Amino acid sequence: MTRLIARFGRLCAAAIAGIVWLALPAQAQTSEPLAPHLEFVFEETVRLGEGVNPGPTPMGERYIIPITGGTFDGPGDGAGFKGIVRPGGWDWQLKRADGCVWATADYMLQTDDGAVINVRNQGPMCPQTASESAPILLTPIFEAPLGRYQWLNQSAFVARLGIVTQDGKPAVKIRFYRAR
Repeated sequence: MTRLIARFGRLCAAAIAGIVWLALPAQAQTSEPLAPHLEFVFEETVRLGEGVNPGPTPMGERYIIPITGGTFDGPGDGAGFKGIVRPGGWDWQLKRADGCVWATADYMLQTDDGAVINVRNQGPMCPQTASESAPILLTPIFEAPLGRYQWLNQSAFVARLGIVTQDGKPAVKIRFYRAR
C-alpha cells in the first residue's frame, strides 16, 4: 500500500509539472535564450562642423568631425528625457581597407534639469550597394551621474544613425533604443 501511495504521488507531481509546462508561453519552453527586444528611449539631432582630414595613418585614413551642438528628446526611462547636445564633442572616423568607416563619437548631453551625460557612440558605416540600403547602427555607451539618469549606465543600447541637414548645415539624427 505504501508503494502504491508513493507511486500515486509521483504520478500527481508529474501531471502537475506537465500542466505547468503547457501553461508556459512557447518562448519559455525552448532551450534557446530569449532574444532581447528594443525599446525607444530618445532621439537626438547633432549638428556637425567642417571636417578635418589629417591624412593616412598606419591604421587607415583618419577624419575628424567636430560636434557643434544639437538637441535631444524622448520618453527616457518613463519620466521624459530632454535637453541639448553640448558643443565641443567630436567624431573621430577611420576609413578601413574594406571601404567601411569606423566611427567613434564622444560628446556630452545636458538635460533640461542640468545633468551632464557623456555619450560614446561607435560602429561601422559601410558603403551601400544599389540593391541594399543597410542602416547605420551604433553601440552607444553612457556615463551618467548617479540618481535620476543612472538607468543609462545600467543598460545595453543600440542606435540608428541617419545623415540629415539642419538649417542648411550637416547634421545627424540618431535614435537610441534600450535592449530589454
